[in-house]
Amino acid sequence: MLELLPPGADHVVAMRVSGRVTAADLQPAIEAIEAVKKSHPRVSLYTELDEMRWMTFTAFLRDLGYALTQVGDLDRYYRAAVLSDKHWVRHLTRLENRLFKAMEIRTFPTREKSTALEWVRQLPEAPTTAMA
Repeated sequence: MLELLPPGADHVVAMRVSGRVTAADLQPAIEAIEAVKKSHPRVSLYTELDEMRWMTFTAFLRDLGYALTQVGDLDRYYRAAVLSDKHWVRHLTRLENRLFKAMEIRTFPTREKSTALEWVRQLPEAPTTAMA
C-alpha cells in the first residue's frame, strides 16, 4: 500500500509505503510528482518505509518504467528523504546517491522523522548566474 501524506511544502511529495505495493498503488504518487513538476522547477521526495513486505512484479515494472522516463529529468529532483530503520535501506540509499548525482538522497532512522521532514522541505537554492 502506498499512501500520500501531507507534504508540508509545495515542492515536496510525501508518502508512506507499507505492506504489499501494487502497480495501482504507485499511480497516485506518480501523478503527485508530475503535478509538482508543473508548478516547481525542482521536486523533493519524502518516503516512510513502514514495514513494506513486497512489491508485485507489475508494480516493480511500473516503478522501473516511470524511473526510466525520468532519466532525462533528473535535474528536476532536489532531495529525497527516506525514513526507515531497515539496514538494507541504508545500503540501497547509498547506492542510489552514487547513481543519481543530481539528487541528494538521505536515509533517516524513524526517531528522526522531524529532522527528515525539515531537511526535505528546504527549498533548493536559486541558481547563480555568472556576470559577463
